[in-house]
Amino acid sequence: MTRHGLKRLVAVSNRVGPVRGAATAGGLAVGLVEALRECGGLWFGWSGKICRSTPGAPHRQQVGGVQLVQVDLAREDYEQYYNGFANLCLWPLLHLRVDLVRYQPGYFDAYLRVNEQFAHALQPLLHADDTIWVHDYHLIPLATRLRELGVPQRIGFFLHTSFPPADLLATLPNHERLMRSLFDYDLVGFQTEPDLLRFRDYVERVACGQVRDGRVSAFGGSVEAAAFPIGIDAHAFAAMASSAVGEREYRRMREALQGRALIMGVDRLDYTKGLLRRLSAYELLLERQPETHGRIEYLQISPVSRAEIRAYREFHAELDHAVARINGRFAQVDWTPLRYLNRALPRRTLAGLYRAARVGMVTPMRDGMNLVAKEFVAAQDPADPGVLILSRFAGAAQQMTSALLVNPYDTGEMADALLAAHHMGVEERRNRHAPLMRELLEHDVKRWREDFLSHLLPSVNPLQVRSRR
Repeated sequence: MTRHGLKRLVAVSNRVGPVRGAATAGGLAVGLVEALRECGGLWFGWSGKICRSTPGAPHRQQVGGVQLVQVDLAREDYEQYYNGFANLCLWPLLHLRVDLVRYQPGYFDAYLRVNEQFAHALQPLLHADDTIWVHDYHLIPLATRLRELGVPQRIGFFLHTSFPPADLLATLPNHERLMRSLFDYDLVGFQTEPDLLRFRDYVERVACGQVRDGRVSAFGGSVEAAAFPIGIDAHAFAAMASSAVGEREYRRMREALQGRALIMGVDRLDYTKGLLRRLSAYELLLERQPETHGRIEYLQISPVSRAEIRAYREFHAELDHAVARINGRFAQVDWTPLRYLNRALPRRTLAGLYRAARVGMVTPMRDGMNLVAKEFVAAQDPADPGVLILSRFAGAAQQMTSALLVNPYDTGEMADALLAAHHMGVEERRNRHAPLMRELLEHDVKRWREDFLSHLLPSVNPLQVRSRR
């Protein structure tokens, strides 16, 4: 038995992340791989492969003491479960974009069907003393399907996105059936206290349930629900920024800037990230403050995602047009105000670029947490740190109160924040950075994982787990 109080952890997510090189991959992989390695765990999910007909047996692989088990998806299931219900219904709804929800009954049927397929493939692999941890909105019904197969083990669920207000959630057909599935888990985790409160509000007002002593009851069941803000490995990311690769990228960017101050944004190309309004704020800054011309430069890195979905293709075209407009208006022979990349960069490279930036611009319209904000802070030189501009509607804003918090719907406020960050003296920048870094170190990814598992396993006291860190 490990110090987490479990014999084996079974992690389930839509996609299985890398085990080797997890630290450089970031995200969920960093949060899970250490625990999986400690207890010889199993990671289960979709392989990323699409079949024309019925998928075959799961693919098994042993990597670094962790067993990876992956299943393929049939083409129809991929289109209706992943592109359909997950990305055309749940994703926009969870980010308050009800106008972009494109619900079809066949999508929900496929969503349930794939979760059932996952359950049938996973159930024979389980040991009697396993602890199961399910991740994100793709797999909300998985516990229900596992319980129907007689799985008695403790099962936890963590929602990596934000949770919507009750009235918005109630616009989704079959919302009650979806939410009922959460009550087959033993523990449901959210990113922030406001997300938890919105879930409780749904339970009380829409499901006519009750909330008492950390438990919520509805649909004839009861579940513990709590907030567990996810963090990063701040020490490791800071080390990346000062590594040979990070230092090389830092120096390379500083030379390219030729004394100009760098504003930097890194976001998946998604309509929830606030990119269009962010560019409009930068354009407004250049319009209002001609003295900034030639003295600042904005680098936006936005890897393309979900290109099969029309809303994403249209958004991509809008963003391309905005970039062209800004550069067309303000570029000079020896200065391009905006650089725009549509490809992902290695995290070590990003760490060095973050360190070279005077301003990190993280302004999603809605976000469960946003780890880019945390990585930007971790990468900074404490003696001469950059300034984080952060959306009030990112989950990270609940913890990172020393950032410049802005309303991402207000381009004027964001333009003012950019100007303030540009002129901010080193003493104020240090005074803002220091508490941000302390917060990252105290609430890191290890604490997130141990807090969740401590709640999921009632025999383990969270204070005891934390004292052994």
